[in-house]
Amino acid sequence: MQAMVRQDLLSVEDYLSGEQDGDIKHEYIAGTVYAMAGASSDHNLIGLNLAFAARSHLKGKPCKVFVFDLKVRLKISEDDVFYYPDVMVACDPRDIHPHYLNFPKILVEISSESTERLDRREKLLAYQTIETLEEYFIVAQERHEVTLYRRANNWKPEVSANIKDTINLESIKLGIPLTAIYEGVAIESPA
Repeated sequence: MQAMVRQDLLSVEDYLSGEQDGDIKHEYIAGTVYAMAGASSDHNLIGLNLAFAARSHLKGKPCKVFVFDLKVRLKISEDDVFYYPDVMVACDPRDIHPHYLNFPKILVEISSESTERLDRREKLLAYQTIETLEEYFIVAQERHEVTLYRRANNWKPEVSANIKDTINLESIKLGIPLTAIYEGVAIESPA
């Protein structure tokens, strides 16, 4: 049987051009684009809570905080990959492109039931290839749970599921209580 070669792959240049002009965001994996679903109000609140805490802490320092609409660019094997993390912290002066980062220090994904598997598998493995990434964490949207992965800890998961816990981001020396992360988000306590 002969392997088929796909001719309908989108170039990086066409992808980036389309993302600037389009209303719908797409993630890009090796020439194929995947439309992203719209975010919920809880998703937005969690992201803004995290970005506000990080931005307040980093004010006057060389690191920058980005939320929702900026992409991260990866190179996996020879393939270009673009994801839209929910929150990013970048401190590397090499990051000069206006539409994506190459060298983030922290990445955050806010997961829902539909995205959790992707965030915990594919993106976890992909993000580990970023040379400057020190911490990646996943914030559950439907329950009080944050899973933090650190390069310094060989990417082993550290799970915090108590609303009284604090997430310590060692790379920027910031502790964020779960109460601050979930402020304004209505999550029912398990019975």
